[in-house]
Amino acid sequence: MLADELATAHGVRAEVITADLTDQDSRSRIATELASRGLAVDVLINNAGLSTTGAVHRSVAERDIAMIRTDVEAIVHLCSMFVPGMVERGHGAVLNVASTAAFQPLPGQAGYGGAKAFVLSYSRATRAELKGTGVTMTVLCPGPVETEFAEAAGFTEEESSNALPKFMWVSAADVAKAAINGLAKDRAVVIPGFANRVGATVAHLTPRRLLLPILASRHPALKN
Repeated sequence: MLADELATAHGVRAEVITADLTDQDSRSRIATELASRGLAVDVLINNAGLSTTGAVHRSVAERDIAMIRTDVEAIVHLCSMFVPGMVERGHGAVLNVASTAAFQPLPGQAGYGGAKAFVLSYSRATRAELKGTGVTMTVLCPGPVETEFAEAAGFTEEESSNALPKFMWVSAADVAKAAINGLAKDRAVVIPGFANRVGATVAHLTPRRLLLPILASRHPALKN
């Protein structure tokens, strides 16, 4: 298993705790299990996430709710469980994964865009609260990443490539490096890739009455 590979390759202790992040009781057991193993959380990386696609009026409620519980509720719950201990010890770091989708509404993925906007706002606000505590909080906002995320969300490879130009795509390894470097340097927001940084700025500043029709017309999930 991966934990054994990491332990062997890097000489570290790797523990595995399974949990359903859509379920509050299951998430709570993470803290209980860590305590039973004598472990404290010094660095928390909230990386789990998923997206649904399509118009809201055609959505499947259960899938959208599972997305919100994973992308929003789980981050709040895990931060609420582990950040207090970091503050008490006077050191720690949190990395929350949002998306460049956080910088504008996203027709075709309305719930996902709204969830990531929450993560960005929540992380920025909590970072300000943590000033002087010895605990840092960074939010990662990647654009398109070369993983199975798009496929799991329901996009074909062709749809993903057509919706976002190739120069905006960043490898998972490069995103991970940017995230860890940003966390180590105590940066507030990390956006991997120059094109994505420009795109996020443009999307944030463009009037919504101009931007939203363009986004809606280009989104693959709204073309059928």
